[in-house]
Amino acid sequence: MTPTPPGRQVDVSCSPSPPILEVSGLSVRYGQSVIALQGVDLRIAQGEAVTVLGANGAGKSSLLRAISRTLSLHRGAVTSGDVRINGEPALHWSPTRMVRAGVVQVPEGRHVFAGLTVQENLRAGALTNRSRKARERAMAYVLDLFPRLADRMNQRAGLLSGGEQQMLALGRALMSEPRVLLLDEPSLGLAPRLVTQVGEIIRQVNERGVSVLLVEQNAAMALSVASSAVVIENGRVARAGAAAEFQDQKQLAAQYLGSGPQAERLAALRRSSADEGPTLRRWSA
Repeated sequence: MTPTPPGRQVDVSCSPSPPILEVSGLSVRYGQSVIALQGVDLRIAQGEAVTVLGANGAGKSSLLRAISRTLSLHRGAVTSGDVRINGEPALHWSPTRMVRAGVVQVPEGRHVFAGLTVQENLRAGALTNRSRKARERAMAYVLDLFPRLADRMNQRAGLLSGGEQQMLALGRALMSEPRVLLLDEPSLGLAPRLVTQVGEIIRQVNERGVSVLLVEQNAAMALSVASSAVVIENGRVARAGAAAEFQDQKQLAAQYLGSGPQAERLAALRRSSADEGPTLRRWSA
């Protein structure tokens, strides 16, 4: 598999179906000096799972923020390009409108509402779901998917374990019955056993027809659940193709997932400029 030439259109999708999510020529900047993305293209069809891989600071989270319209919360801005949902330009939609269109992000770091109960967190995720029957259907699905949450419905979210909080973050996103799920490092900080469980949950959600765009440092888990993969390096698409093509994990890690001095310096600069730590009140879905 050869590297993707700069400026060439990248078709990540393995499906001939029209894309539900399409990103074209997307460039993102933080402040006046930090360029996070440069001309990124990708497309995802309904029911596909695509993973985005890359080193810390490569621009993966910025891609999800630009799609979910939460980039401004981190003092970032799209400088060029377009995002389309079902062919409709969505670059200037509000985050709420994006959720109502079925595009929901689960941010990195398990941002649950610590002072609210599990049940209240889940209900918060269904605020854009106006149908009572739809909310009841979503609740039944989430509790079937995460039985542990059913046992802790009246417990405050801040008292849950890290794994349980990740379940709650995923469950809250599913309460809106999304069509596209944007996942940012869902396995971060979890024990290997829980990482495997998270991968299985993502697979089950995707098998129900939900499109998934997965940003993940754990390449083995990500490639096991995704049909396609794209590698971002220094804000550009470096490689793209079917997940099965990314067989040499050692080579992939050495080339794109390392943490050399240059990557670490860039990541530190982006963190200081992009306000990496959103408060809980910023996330309602």
